[in-house]
Amino acid sequence: MAVSANRLELLQIADAVAREKSIDRMVVIEAMQDAIEKAAKARYGAETEIKAEINPRSGELRMWRLLEIVDEVEEPSRQVNLKYAQSKNGNAKIGDFLTEPLPPIEFGRIAAQSAKQVIVQKVRDAERDRMYEEYSGRIGEIVNGTVKRVEYGNVIVDLGRGEGIIRRDELIPREQFRYGDRVRAYIYDVRREQRGPQIFLSRTHPQFMAKLFMQEVPEIYDGIITIRSIARDPGSRAKIAVTSSDSSIDPVGACVGMRGSRVQAVVGELQGEKIDIIPWTDNIADLVVSALQPADVAKVVLDEQAERIEVVVPDEQLSLAIGRRGQNVRLASQLIGWDIDILTEQEESERRQKEFTERSALFMEALDVDEMVAQLLASEGFSSVEELAYIELDEIASIEGFDEETAAEIQNRAVEYLAEIDRKFDEERVALGVEDELYEISGLTAAMLVALGKEDIKTVEDFAGCAADDLVGWTERKDGELKRFEGTFKDFPVSREEAEEMILQARLKAGWITEDELAQQQGEAGDEEAAV
Repeated sequence: MAVSANRLELLQIADAVAREKSIDRMVVIEAMQDAIEKAAKARYGAETEIKAEINPRSGELRMWRLLEIVDEVEEPSRQVNLKYAQSKNGNAKIGDFLTEPLPPIEFGRIAAQSAKQVIVQKVRDAERDRMYEEYSGRIGEIVNGTVKRVEYGNVIVDLGRGEGIIRRDELIPREQFRYGDRVRAYIYDVRREQRGPQIFLSRTHPQFMAKLFMQEVPEIYDGIITIRSIARDPGSRAKIAVTSSDSSIDPVGACVGMRGSRVQAVVGELQGEKIDIIPWTDNIADLVVSALQPADVAKVVLDEQAERIEVVVPDEQLSLAIGRRGQNVRLASQLIGWDIDILTEQEESERRQKEFTERSALFMEALDVDEMVAQLLASEGFSSVEELAYIELDEIASIEGFDEETAAEIQNRAVEYLAEIDRKFDEERVALGVEDELYEISGLTAAMLVALGKEDIKTVEDFAGCAADDLVGWTERKDGELKRFEGTFKDFPVSREEAEEMILQARLKAGWITEDELAQQQGEAGDEEAAV
């Protein structure tokens, strides 16, 4: 049995397939051309080079055999000599191809089946490319779909022109879907895979909530209100921080809506997830007070270098501030991006008393003074012997009950105490083999050199090879939480800028950089600061 198709049928088939699969008509026509070429090779020989072309307007099919022009023919089915080629075309030259028209062929059953497989595969590849291009450009959007099936807790969603998957961990807890249910989800990733493009959807992603608010709140859609941060415990509770570029519009009120209509629409979509909407501010202290609502905050202490916040709350507010299973403080921490420690007023008082006792004991031992003098120094805010040794004498003398003579004696004892400690550290430094030359780097003390020696940093070259992170430590965010990694100078009050300056001095001393290069680097750093 032979199969043939007239011109009109070829174009009708191409149009029908292109409409059904939502792909370009020319892709289908090119697939047909590839299929015809494969069928023709089955008839004329697999080694034969054949070109088929379907006119996209008339549907006319033409075929040629391509023969490479060579000096000496080795494969008669693929090559032709120059003399013969020039008899057909006077301009022919070595390396060109001579074309010979071939008559239309009728497809046998096997050839027709083979051609069908080629067309099906080409169309499937084109359909996959079309789907990937369409949905990869829609990452970050909300899509609506119908549940097609549920497999091992994963929900397969029919999106109309594609198929997406909501994995079990991207579903809101206790959420159940059945075949035919309508579902809204957020496209967070599209990947090319062996079995075709995979569209990954989520209902737990923080941006799913942001996009829902954008649909419900026109001011967000128009860009008047901006969502600055979101923290979610899917299906349970969420915190969202918003700000307005128009001072006449209350961002929180706009998101809540009349009688809570706007926020309730989002809550309904998220299976009753409670949402706290707070006003964003660049003042971290004010922001943490708002983020910990409904708990009252008595005091906030910031550690900007470690990005850690210490919050003091009334004793009866502790459980409210922490929340059920730590939910309230965890969401507040995620919203702000800083770690938050919660203390009660009693705990803070006990800690302050402990610190006062420890400082008093330190002054009694270091300065050889009685308890009353030590407590007086501690109560005046002095926290270390270094402060007493290097502070202006008048500040000590101004303490009630002290005169200049007493102040001078206290300062002398502080200096002698620190000198003795330095002597002991210097002995330890020598024992560790740390070079004296490191003393020439401004800012380094004997205690610091001991710490460096314990890390096997013993020469100027060793120190020049350090990075600021090695000395002062660094922080990394893992699984939504900040993790602190300590540096060699963890026990010393050295800032990152001071550490970088010390390292530059060492590199200059070691000959790694010149004075001119150092001046240029410092000048560039100054320009950057001025630009900021």
